[in-house]
Amino acid sequence: MAKKKIFTKSKPEKKLLKRLKKRAGRSKSGRITVRHKGGGVKRLYRIISFGQEELGKKGKVIALEYDPYRAAYIMLLEYEDGKKYYRLAPHEIKVGDTIEINNKAEIKTGNRMRLKNMPIGTEVFNIELIPQKGGQIVRSAGTSAQVLAHEGKYTNLLMPSKEIRKVLAENFATVGKVSRPEYRYEKLKNAGQTRLKGKRPQVRGSVMSPRAHPHGGGEGKTTIGLSHPKTPWGKPAIGTKTRKRKWTEKYIIKKRFRK
Repeated sequence: MAKKKIFTKSKPEKKLLKRLKKRAGRSKSGRITVRHKGGGVKRLYRIISFGQEELGKKGKVIALEYDPYRAAYIMLLEYEDGKKYYRLAPHEIKVGDTIEINNKAEIKTGNRMRLKNMPIGTEVFNIELIPQKGGQIVRSAGTSAQVLAHEGKYTNLLMPSKEIRKVLAENFATVGKVSRPEYRYEKLKNAGQTRLKGKRPQVRGSVMSPRAHPHGGGEGKTTIGLSHPKTPWGKPAIGTKTRKRKWTEKYIIKKRFRK
């Protein structure tokens, strides 16, 4: 479906816009911590509601919009008291649909409720990890988790990475999956589109000098010449553990599959 038919509003809600300062991969001190970032078109941040601000009330979808800061689409909701909020748009949501946020609600796409009140097999997204903090995981375009079981005060979820983990059953989640599942198959047409997204050109480490990169050196298209891939700072890049908060591992029932 063409984007012109999906979007129903050309200009965003003015009160829900915010201008973010460009940092281009730099830390607070100005040092580059993430490479290959910079440039990009000017854009305004849409203030998205990931929590339960209008608990116990119903909202009506009045518009579907594009968000330059995320791959998924967003929807504009208007509640009974007249307040408007941006939320992540579920897949196949339509303008005019009604959405409810409550402790227990109908199992309907877009409704938000506690995990303990969802039947086994339900697809969910925008899931809370800490009560009342709002959704923190499963928010990428086309992703969803699945409710596998309810055990005491925890609910077992099958994550998009195929990891099975426990989440507090009192936490909230939204029924359905995030919009724009076709995003993973889309390809950029040229280098200009990449630059407009704020991504700078990347140079392979194997074509650099040994002084500039651990993969550097050699003649022609030789291999990296190392026993295992390393980062530009000489640290192992593949097979190393990246999970920093080890205390969360106690909630993992089955670890994600690694190729």
